[in-house]
Amino acid sequence: MELHRGRLIDHIQLVVRDLAASRRFYEAVLKVLDVPIGGSAEDYFWADELFVSSIDSRAANGQLTGRHHLAFQARDRAMVDAFYQAGLDAGGTDNGAPDERQHYHPGYYAAFLLDPDGNNIEAVFHGPANRSAASVKIRF
Repeated sequence: MELHRGRLIDHIQLVVRDLAASRRFYEAVLKVLDVPIGGSAEDYFWADELFVSSIDSRAANGQLTGRHHLAFQARDRAMVDAFYQAGLDAGGTDNGAPDERQHYHPGYYAAFLLDPDGNNIEAVFHGPANRSAASVKIRF
């Protein structure tokens, strides 16, 4: 088994009202971000560090998680644009069309959508940069 991880977040769980609606939304936006669904069962699915489950899942403990803001990294502006359109097409709601947000920093290009549970989901391209690695690889 091989996992890819970033530096700060190991994983995050969202507990949602309608798992099928959430899966349609997240499959669409993650596809354009080149992040595959890693696995699923009747009451959950996961992709990379994101774990999404229904309220009746054992992992949920019968509680919705509430509103979150999640920001996904995009390779370029075109990927941010594709994220936004794919999310709208899959049931997301506009919460900020793709644009540069200079108040964060020069070159910060992002789009914001509300997922079916009202979570604020963002795709951001920070501008041209050199990465030391695409991700951290963990092998078991």
